[in-house]
Amino acid sequence: QLQLVESGGGLVQPGGSLRLSCTASGFTLGHYNIGWFRQAPGKEREGVSCISNSDGSTYYADSVKGRFTISRDNAKNTVYLIMNSLKPEDTAVYYCAADPRFRYYYCSGYVYWGQGTQVTVSS
Repeated sequence: QLQLVESGGGLVQPGGSLRLSCTASGFTLGHYNIGWFRQAPGKEREGVSCISNSDGSTYYADSVKGRFTISRDNAKNTVYLIMNSLKPEDTAVYYCAADPRFRYYYCSGYVYWGQGTQVTVSS
């Protein structure tokens, strides 16, 4: 059974950092495009960052460029989202998702989803 489990969320002060982890079971994460998405209360879900399974290319939403970094550790079957200089507007539930399409460079329409982890940025 294919499963994605997120961890690492929590409460952090503005300007702080968090590292989210997405661990896969039932499939080899390195064979999939992996993305981080977030949904804040009253807002639509948005793609934050995605990494391609074909060439490792990455995408970042404009709102997080220069602050967030996505990376994968294939040996641990895990993808990370390192979030620095966090702002209150980064508060949301963060979801990890996977998609098997090769050379699929869009950070949307992913097929498999985790349950999400809450990130709250507040003083």
